[in-house]
Amino acid sequence: MRLSNFFALPSHDMAIDLGTVNTLVYVRNKGIVLNEPSVVALETRGGIRRVRAIGNDAKLMMGKTPQNVEAIRPLRGGVIADIEVAEQMIKHFMAKAHSGSSRLPRRPAVAICVPSGSTPVERRAIRQAAEAAGASKVWIIEESMAAAIGAGMPVTEPTGGMVVDIGGGTTEVAVLSLSGLAYSTSVRVGGDKLDDAIVLAIRRKHNLMIGEVTAERIKLTIGSARMPEDARGQVMRAKGRDLVKGVPGEIEISQAEIAEAIAESVNQIVETVLNALENTAPELAADIIEQGIVMTGGGALLNNFDEALSQATGLPVVVAENALFCVAEGAGRALEDDIYKGVLIAA
Repeated sequence: MRLSNFFALPSHDMAIDLGTVNTLVYVRNKGIVLNEPSVVALETRGGIRRVRAIGNDAKLMMGKTPQNVEAIRPLRGGVIADIEVAEQMIKHFMAKAHSGSSRLPRRPAVAICVPSGSTPVERRAIRQAAEAAGASKVWIIEESMAAAIGAGMPVTEPTGGMVVDIGGGTTEVAVLSLSGLAYSTSVRVGGDKLDDAIVLAIRRKHNLMIGEVTAERIKLTIGSARMPEDARGQVMRAKGRDLVKGVPGEIEISQAEIAEAIAESVNQIVETVLNALENTAPELAADIIEQGIVMTGGGALLNNFDEALSQATGLPVVVAENALFCVAEGAGRALEDDIYKGVLIAA
């Protein structure tokens, strides 16, 4: 089928932001219709593993499951780690995006976002999972390009722009111009690494083991990319298991502690941006000075991250208004608008 015909068909075609932490589904002419955690709960009985829950229901089970139930994320670092489970998850989300309807006019074509650093093997795994889930055709769009489109950047014009998309598993940094990536890089540091750093820091300093969900809540509540101006900054209570006494425990943690815990991961992202700027052509660099850097993704919402990046680069930095949804919305617009057809890659 010709690409022009693909864009002309009225259909249930969709774009999927298959994230390590959350999956968003954008249906043509409807917008984002689904936003759920990329979590699958698996139950094992008699040596047979079956899916018990997916998405929101599975997320509620994380850290609280009995021995025969396991809540997992089938994606790590932005790519598929368990293809069979990922296939079940994609199939579930595709059906749910269509309100469970099984009488579609045709099998939908699907555009899936991938990290720029993903390998051909990883992209093939994504294509196979989507096809097995019911896609008639699979298109690939790089996350940084989708993020830039979703943030409203003029990616089709002969003007350089830089986008920094911080997801759960990866951070994408790209310089874009004329519907292409003039430079792109991907580092497997994102929200998950920040959560892991918080878990480790609290375990080392307070001998308290906290869960993944608690670590994420701490990050969202008092996490900061910069040290607070006063000694401790904001404080909050955290509950977990006391590793010394072996019983449940509760402690008070400060914003300064969390900022120190995640500093290494934040610096890795900043260094990735600095390296990208060093590898940017002079004319494009001049445009970036004028346009600034646009941050997208859930990680961009970390307190003071834009200020930290601006201080390190000396450039203006803005966080996109719809930072959480930029990738999904950008991929969806690429499906709908013929002006973006060149950014879709046949998988």
